[in-house]
Amino acid sequence: MTTHKTSAHARPRSTATPQKGRRLRGIRILHIGYFAAFAILALRLIDLQVVDHGEFGPMSLQQVRSERTVPALRAGIYDRYGRTLALSEPTSLVLADDFQITDPVGEAKSLSGLVQVPVATLTSMLSERNGYVVVNSALPVALGRQVTAGNFTGIVVRNSSSRTYPNGTLAESIVGRTNTQGGTTGLEYEYQSQLAGVDGLERAFTAGSGVNLPSTYTQVIKKVQPGVGLELTIDNSLQFVVEHALATQLHAVDGIAGEAVVEDVKTGEILADASLVNTKTNPGVLGPIPAWGQSVGAPGIEQTINNLPFSQAYEPGSVFKVVTFSAALQAGAITPNSVFAVPNSVVVGTRLFHDAEAHALEHLSATSILAQSSNIGTFEVGQRIGENKILAQVERLGFGQLTSVNFPGETAGLLVSAANWYAADQVALPIGQVDAVPAIQVLDAYNAIANGGVFVEPKLVRGYVEANGTMQATPPSVQRQALSPSVAYTMNKMLQKVVLEGTGTNAIIPGYEVAGKTGTASIPDPHADRLLTGEYNASFVGFAPANNPAFSVIVIIERPVTTIFGGAVAAPVFQQIMSYALHHYNIPSSGVMVKPLTGAAALASDVT
Repeated sequence: MTTHKTSAHARPRSTATPQKGRRLRGIRILHIGYFAAFAILALRLIDLQVVDHGEFGPMSLQQVRSERTVPALRAGIYDRYGRTLALSEPTSLVLADDFQITDPVGEAKSLSGLVQVPVATLTSMLSERNGYVVVNSALPVALGRQVTAGNFTGIVVRNSSSRTYPNGTLAESIVGRTNTQGGTTGLEYEYQSQLAGVDGLERAFTAGSGVNLPSTYTQVIKKVQPGVGLELTIDNSLQFVVEHALATQLHAVDGIAGEAVVEDVKTGEILADASLVNTKTNPGVLGPIPAWGQSVGAPGIEQTINNLPFSQAYEPGSVFKVVTFSAALQAGAITPNSVFAVPNSVVVGTRLFHDAEAHALEHLSATSILAQSSNIGTFEVGQRIGENKILAQVERLGFGQLTSVNFPGETAGLLVSAANWYAADQVALPIGQVDAVPAIQVLDAYNAIANGGVFVEPKLVRGYVEANGTMQATPPSVQRQALSPSVAYTMNKMLQKVVLEGTGTNAIIPGYEVAGKTGTASIPDPHADRLLTGEYNASFVGFAPANNPAFSVIVIIERPVTTIFGGAVAAPVFQQIMSYALHHYNIPSSGVMVKPLTGAAALASDVT
C-alpha cells in the first residue's frame, strides 16, 4: 500500500476575503470618478479658452484693464513784464494698493525717504487694507521718478500738479483762485478752458482700487495738450503800490471797502486794479462783502472775492457831473465862462435839492460851478440842453454798457431812461444820482476826456502764452470818438481848475499838471425809499500829466467814518498812486511848480 505525503513547496491556500475585494473595487471606482471630474473640468477649460474665448476673453480683460485721464498742466498767469502771478508746477501723485503689500514695515522703511513721509506714518498707511491710499499728492517730480524706478510692490506714481501764487494775495481779486475742478473766480474762471489745456488718456491694467497691477505697462492713447497762459496788462510793482496805498487809507478812515484802478490813457490797458474790504468794520444794512480771508498787510483789510471796480455798481455823485458839462459844451449851450445865477436850493417834482454848503444867491461861471461842485449850478447847466441830450451823453461815454474785458460778474449798471423819467431826475441825473454804475465805467469816461475825446475800451489781457514760451498779442482795444477834440480839451482845462482851486487840491502832484474831480455821493437805502443817514462813497477820478495825459486813475472809498469827503479821503490816495506811476514810467515833468490857488473851494462842497 502506497503512502502519499504533502510536499513542503506546495502553494498555500488563498487568505483573501470578500470584504477586501469590495474595498479594492471602491478605490478603482473613486479613481475613475476623479479622472472623469478632471476630464470634465479640462473640457470646460478648453471650451472657455478656445470655443468661448471670443466672448469671455474681452470680459476678463475688461475687469483689469482701465482707461484713465491724464490731467494737462494748467498754464500760468503773468504780469506785463512776465513776472509770475499764478503757476502750476508738475508733481507726482503717489498711490498704494496695500492689499498687494505683504511687508508694510519693510516697505515703509525703504520708501519713507523718497515719498517724504515718516516711517511710522507710512507703515500705518500701508497697513490700512482698503486698496487705495494716497501716500503723497504733491511729491517733487524727481522723487516721483525714483519711486517709479524702485519698483515698490503695490506702489504707483501718476502725473499731477500743484497751483501756486508766488505773490500771495497780490491781485487776488483779479487773478482769482482754483479748486480741484478748475478756476472758481476771476481770470482763473473766465479763461478756465484755455488755461486748463486738454487732458490726455492712458490705458493700464489695474486692481479694483485703480492701482497698477505688478509687471504691467501703461499705454498712451491720447497725448496731453498743455494749457495756454495769460500775460496781463497788470504791472506787479504798481499793483503793490496801489493795494498798499488803498489798504492804508481804508484802515485809517475805517471805511467798508476800497477800489482803485490805473489805466493807460492811449491803450486802455489796466496797469493796476485793487479791490479791498475792511473786515473789521460793520457793513450795516448793505451786508458783508465776500473776502478771501487773508490780510493784505493792513489790519483787517483783505482782497475781495469779486472784483468791485467791475462787479459793483454805485451812484457816483459829483464825479458824474462831467456828463452834464461835456454834453452842454458839445451842444454849444455853454462855454467855460458862461455865468449862472445859482441859488442855494430848488424844489423839482416832489424833492428838495440843495448845495452841500448853504449860501446866498451866487453868480458863478460854468468852470466855477464844476470846481466848487455846485449841485444847483450843475442842474442849471443841464436845463440848457434837456433830458434827451443828457441821456444820449450818458450812453456816448460808455455808461450802462459791459466793457470788452467781460470780467466774471461784471455789471453794466442801472440807468434811468426816457421811459422811466421822473421830474426830479432833471436834477438827480446831472449831479450823479439815480444812475448806478461800476467804477470802471466812470474811469473810462474820464479816460476819453484825457484821450482827446477818443473812448478806448479797457483791456486786461495783453497776450496768450504758449507752452513753448512764445506770446501771441491780443488785438488793440476798440476805440471810437465819443467827444470832439475841442470839447475834450475844454473839459481837461476845467478839470484842472477843480484840482487847483476846487475840491481836488489834495490831488496836486509837484511838477505835474493834474485834472480830475471829487465826489462825495449819498447811498440809497436798499430797503426803503430814502438815503442812508451819514453814509457816503468818497471818490476821486482824474488823469496826469494834464498837458499830455499818460494815466487815468479812479479811487473810491466806500462809507468812510473818520472823514467822508472825496477830496479828503480819495484824492490823497490818487496823489500817491499817480505820483508813483509817473515816476515809475519816467513820464517827464511839466516843469511847473503847481500849488493850490487862493480861495479854493471847501472840500465839503461836493456832497450830493
